[in-house]
Amino acid sequence: MLASTRRLLPALAIVLCSPVALDAQGTEGTKTPLQIEDYARWRSISGAAISPDGAWAAWSYGRIRGDDTLHVKAVEGAEARAVPYATAPLFSDDGRWVAYEIGHSFRDAESSEDDLPASAGLMEVATGETWSWENTDDFGFSPGSTHFWVKKSQSDEDADHDGTDLILRRLATGSIELLGSVDEVDFDPEGRWLAWTVDAADQAGNGLYAMELATGVRRPVDQAAARYERLTWADEVDALAVLRGSTPDDMEERENTLVAVTDLASASATVATFEASDGLADGWVLSENGGLEWNDDGTVLFAGARPQAESPEEWPDSVLPLADVNVWHWADDRIQTAQQQSAARDRSRTWRVAAHVDEGRLVPLDEGRRLTVDVTPDGRWAVARDDEGYVSDWKPARADWYRVDTRTGARTTIVEGLERALGLSPLGTHWLYWKEGQIHAYAVDADRHVDLTSSAPVSFVDTEWDYFGERPPWGIGGYTADGEGVVLYDEHDLWLQPLDGGTATSLTDGWGAAGDVRLRIVPLDPEAETVDLDEAVVLRGFGKRSKQDGFLRLDDGRLETLTLEDLRYGAPRKAADADRILVTRQDWQTFPDLWVADGDFSSWTRVTEANPWQDEYLWGRRILFDYELADGTPLQGTLAIPETWEPGQRLPMIVRFYEQYSQDLHAYPTPTYRHQPNFAGYVSRGYLLMQPDVHFRTRTTHSDMLEAIEAATQAVIDLGYADPDPIGLSGHSFSGGGGAYIATRSKMFAAVAHGAAPINLVSEFNQLFVGSGQNNH
Repeated sequence: MLASTRRLLPALAIVLCSPVALDAQGTEGTKTPLQIEDYARWRSISGAAISPDGAWAAWSYGRIRGDDTLHVKAVEGAEARAVPYATAPLFSDDGRWVAYEIGHSFRDAESSEDDLPASAGLMEVATGETWSWENTDDFGFSPGSTHFWVKKSQSDEDADHDGTDLILRRLATGSIELLGSVDEVDFDPEGRWLAWTVDAADQAGNGLYAMELATGVRRPVDQAAARYERLTWADEVDALAVLRGSTPDDMEERENTLVAVTDLASASATVATFEASDGLADGWVLSENGGLEWNDDGTVLFAGARPQAESPEEWPDSVLPLADVNVWHWADDRIQTAQQQSAARDRSRTWRVAAHVDEGRLVPLDEGRRLTVDVTPDGRWAVARDDEGYVSDWKPARADWYRVDTRTGARTTIVEGLERALGLSPLGTHWLYWKEGQIHAYAVDADRHVDLTSSAPVSFVDTEWDYFGERPPWGIGGYTADGEGVVLYDEHDLWLQPLDGGTATSLTDGWGAAGDVRLRIVPLDPEAETVDLDEAVVLRGFGKRSKQDGFLRLDDGRLETLTLEDLRYGAPRKAADADRILVTRQDWQTFPDLWVADGDFSSWTRVTEANPWQDEYLWGRRILFDYELADGTPLQGTLAIPETWEPGQRLPMIVRFYEQYSQDLHAYPTPTYRHQPNFAGYVSRGYLLMQPDVHFRTRTTHSDMLEAIEAATQAVIDLGYADPDPIGLSGHSFSGGGGAYIATRSKMFAAVAHGAAPINLVSEFNQLFVGSGQNNH
């Protein structure tokens, strides 16, 4: 191994100082190679948004170690606004206003020893007039955008309360109201009511308050010398909930009362309260660590509970510091490091409780077990996951699943030892799961199982899954609006599967399979919970081998190609009230600037030009190539070729690998400071950059990497592009370990540079991950 290392080190110098690379420093016309100092010129785009009427777009330009600038621009015409140091634009529902966060210059932020407070900004789009408020914690618009609010930050670190000023601006008139000592704030979904909690010094005036926005009339809903948290509106009805409580002396947990408010609009709102004694076991409390959730009709409210505990004994300074000892035990469900990582989460864990508002009683849903509980929208049932007995640091994650009656807490077994659950339908009528290569539906009310896909004319197994364990399905596209079906994906196409077990029918008539194009639904409405097949549905199409990308329309059983091109699109954002879509387009030579398209993706308007200076530099292009493994498995890779390359010329090459890379054929290589090879910089200076796909077989990871990397490298040599001597290999983390292995087996690479790489089998397969505490196998 030492001899191999000595051989590699001089080779590294050969690659980095290659005469071909140095020759690239000359000019071609007026173009020059990228230098490290040039990377700072490149701007990125963040926070892109389009107004609901589709008339305006907003985004921020940013630079590494530079300042952010917010831009607001008319989609048609030259009108444009700019706000220094601003980010995170948010349009009002009517598109007349845009709010944003105002930060600080990079120089000021870097030189400050403390985090600098942010400000909130508001702009009237039509006029460009702006307002700002300093030292803010949060801001936003009410639903319907009649009001804009700003929550001030708590500047006193020693304060015994969290309440601060809330500024409420009526947008139609510009009038301002100031609410003091506000802790939590929320609007009802219709934008008729503002609710807030007060957390004041010495708890003076603490409580839950509400304001009718149309009239400005305020009313106290509940008041007590206690802490109020978890303010939550119901989505479908006029209902509001909060927890109020105090922590007893020498105890760890706050003892809360659950306050449920209904009929807030009536002259006298109905307030129901729940104590732990209304259904919890002795020693348990309603906990603010768990969120609140209403059912659809406001009759059931779900909360979290946990056991009370005495505060730990205070140790005097004379006996500190305590010994820092970790005790590992072979019988623990989780290894010690995993327990350490999850300790804070475990200490705040809550168990789900159903509060039946009209009956005044609490029903525990998980009996103190480690269950994860999802409730149906009507609140009648819950589906619970119990992994007790399956926790392992190396086996697949399995669990038992139960239906829980929220009226009694009684459990009915759904399935045991399941590896892959697919979740509840939006209406809560069915719970889907994957077992033995088929999708099954569990009818929640009827307690009945249906094998959905055995009769389908295609398989829904993800045949490209090359990880240990059971292969999953390709995925679910969504549930139909009528609640009677689910849209399933196979490798290429969409299928409508009736939830009663009827035979699946193809929605795309095999078009995807015929052209080797993967079709998937585009969620243009982020609030839609279902897929309405009675309306036109936009699909994303991706050529699995061609790498073309684009959009199609499925309408009344007909599939229409809108655009399918040799480039990569970003995630489209549709204007809420207009037939306009904000989206990026990119390839190796084209930065992903923002464009606005019509609903047919036929008319395009360019919105941004982030980096016009790219034309000053040598850039290159990227191509796709095919190769095979020894057993005939077909694979693909990408090759970036310098602009200075001439036919017949062989260049030094860098190989960068991980798992799959060919899908990035049309990805733009932004020049940036990073701990990994800068693709644009190397290609600009005369190097080839090759990124191959790796085909994995179970339990032979490193030899699979070696085989695929050598096959791809040889393919590029055979194509006449690469000089076979100065070739370097680069990997990071997972592929860094593969690179370390390849360095001991292959003679194809003059240098191997790997980052975050284990370099022996013990480190590779028994390392402890910092983030999770789990070990690798």
